Amino acid sequence: MNFLEERIQKDGQVREGDILKVDSFLNHQLDIKLLDRIGEAFYEHFKDKRVTRVLTVESSGIAVAFPVARMFGAPLVFAKKSRSMNLDGDLYRSIVHSYTHNIDNVVILSKQYLHSSDSVLIVDDFMANGKAVQGLLDICQQAGAEVAGIGIAIEKGFQNGGRLLREAGYDIYSLAIVDAMSEEGITFREH
Repeated sequence: MNFLEERIQKDGQVREGDILKVDSFLNHQLDIKLLDRIGEAFYEHFKDKRVTRVLTVESSGIAVAFPVARMFGAPLVFAKKSRSMNLDGDLYRSIVHSYTHNIDNVVILSKQYLHSSDSVLIVDDFMANGKAVQGLLDICQQAGAEVAGIGIAIEKGFQNGGRLLREAGYDIYSLAIVDAMSEEGITFREH
């Protein structure tokens, strides 16, 4: 069992609707030392890849992606879920369905921050059905950017997102893959 699986066992809570609540350390209150270890783990896996940008979706993906970008010495860019007054110019757009909130979001990214010369590492905190990652892949495709890989902190292996993306040929590295969960406990996939 790795460091993230141990933390999930210790502090994660299983909720109705296949929800794994990890907000005490990963996506509401942040354990900075844990996030640094996540950044190091993703760096170790992808260090032989050319990474010029780390890409995620706001907002909980930012905390996970930040230490990864720092390790690579690459800019962190994130697709926004709403257009602010200071976001202007040409934009990439994609629709992302949120499993947790059960809504569709149009995510946007300024074209000035992602180019065809980029090699992108996509990073996110969770993956269930893979819709957020698919939206980010769509943005990379619109930009003509290469995808170096996909780093996921927690993957729900009992849902189909990871399987479909692996079958499509993407290099996905998930630190913790949950194969089953209930109030009685959590089962992780062996790496």
